[in-house]
Amino acid sequence: MNRMAERFLQTRVKPVRLGFLGVGWIGRNRMEAILRTQMAEAVAIADPSEDMLKEALRLAPDAEIVGGLDALLSLDLDGVVIATPSALHAEQSIRVLQAGVAVFCQKPLGRSAAEAEAVVAAARSADRLLGVDLSYRYTEGMQRIRDLTRSGELGTVFAADLVFHNAYGPDKSWFYDKSLSGGGCVIDLGVHLIDMALWCLDFPEVVDTTSTLMKGGAPISAAGDVEDFAVATLAVANGAVIRLACSWRLQAGCDAVIGADFFGTSGGASFRNVGGSFYDFAAHRFRGTSSEEIVRPPDDWGGRAAADWAARLASGQAYDPSCERLVDVAEIIDDIYRHA
Repeated sequence: MNRMAERFLQTRVKPVRLGFLGVGWIGRNRMEAILRTQMAEAVAIADPSEDMLKEALRLAPDAEIVGGLDALLSLDLDGVVIATPSALHAEQSIRVLQAGVAVFCQKPLGRSAAEAEAVVAAARSADRLLGVDLSYRYTEGMQRIRDLTRSGELGTVFAADLVFHNAYGPDKSWFYDKSLSGGGCVIDLGVHLIDMALWCLDFPEVVDTTSTLMKGGAPISAAGDVEDFAVATLAVANGAVIRLACSWRLQAGCDAVIGADFFGTSGGASFRNVGGSFYDFAAHRFRGTSSEEIVRPPDDWGGRAAADWAARLASGQAYDPSCERLVDVAEIIDDIYRHA
């Protein structure tokens, strides 16, 4: 049990009451991480799949099964965890927040910056905590690299290279309908890269964006197509450059290639997956031609964003202005699509 959980158990009698909207694999994983903190209880669960509901009840046997969001909002809840298709995220999050209930939502928060901004505005107006599952922030490796960049140990960081190549594509049809998903691999995987880069560098101003989007090995030709390969360059106001690449179904020779490299005038740092894994990461600190390992697997990071949100909610935190950075990330995604 971590220190936050121990303090919570010493100061609170009852855990926060949560509803879970969508309990597929990722929804159940986040539920498990939240319940493990002992700071929250699963009061109710909603999902159209009987099989998914049965699996969720293994984690929360006392939870009530309800028909959907309306039924969840009829209950006395402190928060709702949303893990539904992307097209529903903004609308559902706004409804929950307007009901005076906190939200933890899967990424992307919206299919566009306008949708993301509307959700943040609803959280601000309701004075309720809003969290989004940008989970790579919570890996030990990225935490250490952020400390290096923010402390100045790398000197002036002038370049960052980030990649997320996936040997598979999503298995749900809505991912390939731009009206439902908002886009392809950029909004699905690139959102993590953009967030990692900006978060590590303390959200610098991006002054220019260039990008190339491809589908099936050729440039995107139809307005409704979703990309399966993308590269983008972000120019930062201080002269630094951020380069991004992401893909679905890349012939990469392994399950995934995931990495984030940061280069400064006094050193560099690298975060990379190990052996093609989606879950195991190592981090290194570079000085000239020398490399020092600073993090190695294992690291049980997958549910930490959800657990952190639940802990902050249990401690009584209301609106957190840092969620406004979610709009910055969404605006860059919009720019990548606009400038392709």
